[in-house]
Amino acid sequence: MFSTTVKSIVVATALALGGTALAQDKLLNVSYDVAREFYKDYNAAFVAHYKKTTGKDVKIDQSHAGSSAQARAVNDGLEADVVTFNTTTDVQFLADNGVVAKDWATQFPHAASPTTSTMLFLVRKGNPKNIKDWDDLIRPDVKVIVVNPKTGGNGRYAYLGAWGSVREKGGTDAQAAEFVGKLYKNVPVLAKGGRDATATFLQRNIGDVLITFESEVVSVEREFGKGKVDSVYPSTSISTENPVAIVQRTAAKKGSSALAKTYLDYLYSDEAQEIAAKHALRPRSEAILAKHQDQFKPIAQFAVSKYFGSLAEAQKVHFNDGGQFDKLYQVGK
Repeated sequence: MFSTTVKSIVVATALALGGTALAQDKLLNVSYDVAREFYKDYNAAFVAHYKKTTGKDVKIDQSHAGSSAQARAVNDGLEADVVTFNTTTDVQFLADNGVVAKDWATQFPHAASPTTSTMLFLVRKGNPKNIKDWDDLIRPDVKVIVVNPKTGGNGRYAYLGAWGSVREKGGTDAQAAEFVGKLYKNVPVLAKGGRDATATFLQRNIGDVLITFESEVVSVEREFGKGKVDSVYPSTSISTENPVAIVQRTAAKKGSSALAKTYLDYLYSDEAQEIAAKHALRPRSEAILAKHQDQFKPIAQFAVSKYFGSLAEAQKVHFNDGGQFDKLYQVGK
């Protein structure tokens, strides 16, 4: 009896230790629509790097939707370990609610934005409507597909890019508002997120031009095949950032802070920056950006701060309920 009991304890202990040894590190990255292909490749690289440097396996789960919708989901209890968004206001929203650290923007280089992008136009092959610049988007014969700026960062940057394009030419805010109102009059349906906008344009065959991130060009070619669209770089566009942060509420609960930091730190590695370039995300590494200068066409860009103060200020003025967008969209329709 004694030996059997001891044997059982030994077996149970061995199984417990074996289970511990086989336990797998895991984290959830909650991200935006257009980044899904980038993170698919990045995660594979990170898993290999983590195994090589720690000897441990790690599983990365992903969630993708409109950036603002994802921020609300995390705020409401979705247990993300990290968030990787396309607009700082969505991270700041979480910081204001105590979900993310108040100083999140100082925890990683480049204000916690390892990549950037810009907004351009996707048009149907051959550009049958001869769309070249922002002014063409308010022509009566042009239908524009764009993300709802109240549900996705893609849409906010498109709106601010359109507004800023008027200011860049010396126009006033009043003239910019008039222009943006005309543009949204040409929008047949507001998409929920970047991928929804692309599906509306290419699968539902609605619209003549899609305003989206530069990085979406690569995704379109992979999903729908090359030759479906042409990319048009307007004379000027807005600089966009892709901020990242540790979700401290989840990390504290799960003890995943170190893993989350390691995961986000690796976004700044040469390997990750090369993967970013492959997916048409502009690397922060000057050396890697220079290597891909043929891919990243030169385009005059302006920062959000030039005309809007900050994304947080733009959110209050333009995108909060009853703000400028609501007024212009109602007028436009």
